[in-house]
Amino acid sequence: MGKIAFVFAGQGAQYSGMGKDLCGASPAAKAVFEAADAVRPNTSEQCFGASKEELSITVNTQPCLFAADLAAACALAEKLAEKGLRPEGVAGFSLGEIPALTFAGAFDGTSGDGPADRKAGQEAGFRLVVKRGEAMNQAAEEHQGGMVAVVKLPPEKVEELCAGQEGVWPVNYNSPAQTVVAGEKDVLPEFSKKVKEARGLAMPLAVSGAFHSPHMAGASEALTEALNHVNYRKPDIDVYANISAAPYPEDAAEGKALIAAQVKTPVQWQKTVERMTADGFDTFVEVGPGKTLSGLIKKIAPQAAVYNVDNAEDLQKTAEALLK
Repeated sequence: MGKIAFVFAGQGAQYSGMGKDLCGASPAAKAVFEAADAVRPNTSEQCFGASKEELSITVNTQPCLFAADLAAACALAEKLAEKGLRPEGVAGFSLGEIPALTFAGAFDGTSGDGPADRKAGQEAGFRLVVKRGEAMNQAAEEHQGGMVAVVKLPPEKVEELCAGQEGVWPVNYNSPAQTVVAGEKDVLPEFSKKVKEARGLAMPLAVSGAFHSPHMAGASEALTEALNHVNYRKPDIDVYANISAAPYPEDAAEGKALIAAQVKTPVQWQKTVERMTADGFDTFVEVGPGKTLSGLIKKIAPQAAVYNVDNAEDLQKTAEALLK
């Protein structure tokens, strides 16, 4: 086995009941939800019992998914630590980058050496993700937009189609055969027709805005302001950034700039996975709800071993596989 990476699920993977099973099975997971509730009361209750519709509202989705992602990561890390094993790098898809940074000790100057340090870092990351959700929700309300996943076409063709129409942008480079496009609400139907004419398929996504596009400029500015009140340090392990597909920098100003710019900049997921495999990662564990990233990684790096941790059963199976 080469190096192990944890990858953190992004928005869209949420479901009612996420994290509840893990919370009951892992002290580390339970501690994450307690930290979340300390900052935003009833977050765990919302994760465990809210309706699909309630969890789909951005201001709810982001803090709840953050908690579920981080809880899964901490639960598995706790299991692996018993045998002296730990991930050597992490990455998160869009929203998932915030719990990834938190897990890696990037916030509040914590190194994660003790329970108090870990709790402080988790709460700092959670406060930031709450602000991120609010800022992106406001930007989406100010600029009516949406997103479609384009499949059966290479990224270059999707870029060509976007270049030929105003108000649409390629924003998530997910795999060789899937690129997500964000755009203005009244423009996306015409763009989808062009995709069909090019023998591709455009599938609307259940999101409230044109995320990772110029529509999110206001959200980026709000995050820049919020980050002025966050202590950032070089993460303890490499966190591969969505924007650059390279590890986050040591310099605090550069790190904060990446976090703020991410919401209005395309997610380079394919390049991120390719860079990580080139850096020696051959085992990926998706932490958090669903298996979306697991599926994408299998398409990008079919030689890699891929696992996921979403519940107590997954936790046990994945820990056993990695500790063989």
